[in-house]
Amino acid sequence: MARPKPWEVDDELWAVIEPLLPKVERRTRHPGRKRHPDRLVFQGILFVLHTGISWEHLPQELGFGSGMTCWRRLAEWTEAGVWPRLHEILLAELRGANALDFSLAAVDGSHIRALKGGPRTGRSPVDRGRTGSKHHLITDATGIPLAVTLTGGNRNDVTQLIPLLEAVPPVRGKRGRPRRRPDVVLGDRGYDHDKYRRLVWGLGVKPLIARRGTEHGSGLGTQRWVVERAFAHLHWFRRLRIRWEIRDDIHEAFLTLGCALICWRRLKSFR
Repeated sequence: MARPKPWEVDDELWAVIEPLLPKVERRTRHPGRKRHPDRLVFQGILFVLHTGISWEHLPQELGFGSGMTCWRRLAEWTEAGVWPRLHEILLAELRGANALDFSLAAVDGSHIRALKGGPRTGRSPVDRGRTGSKHHLITDATGIPLAVTLTGGNRNDVTQLIPLLEAVPPVRGKRGRPRRRPDVVLGDRGYDHDKYRRLVWGLGVKPLIARRGTEHGSGLGTQRWVVERAFAHLHWFRRLRIRWEIRDDIHEAFLTLGCALICWRRLKSFR
């Protein structure tokens, strides 16, 4: 039996996604061309996310519709807030399966090139001043993505420490209050700033951040590596290795969708 392609959506995942999609009623008068099925279009979006292919080169023989159809549907679903809700639902299912560990969280940032420019880009100090963006990620103790943000490539990691903590959604899945804050947050030397330590304490989270000037091998790397592995999983989606989208909301949609897919794979491993 042939192994399913990563952009093929099984019934179990589609049962989670379909209720989140906005319903579009077909006009009774002058209905025009019939709307391409949402499931096939979603697979076309996943095909672009996985392969990095440009929209106009999406193979028609796959039956996913045209690249422009997939792009428009992605923009429509992004405006409807589908991807954050999908991510939040999957996080809740992971918590219900005792697969989330809020005892600590790890944060980090990663530069990518932004070849077409656009909002939330900047001159990257690690890429000879070329235009770039930056992905900022926070994970739980096991490397499950909790939240992600997008900034220009010239933004310092520490400026996103508080936004990342605040971007973690209220994660349900168990009786009682939703969980939103980790007990401890780990960061490398790029987050070493006493002002932000105080702000983190103000959120009820203990900051455990390496100090500048200290020797390598402080011990944090034995726990922080999970966020680096999460970046490797996230950038396995080729569309996220280089930013091709001028619209920042579309690139951020791909980012959040990538996080949700990582959560889905982890959830399936617990079933």
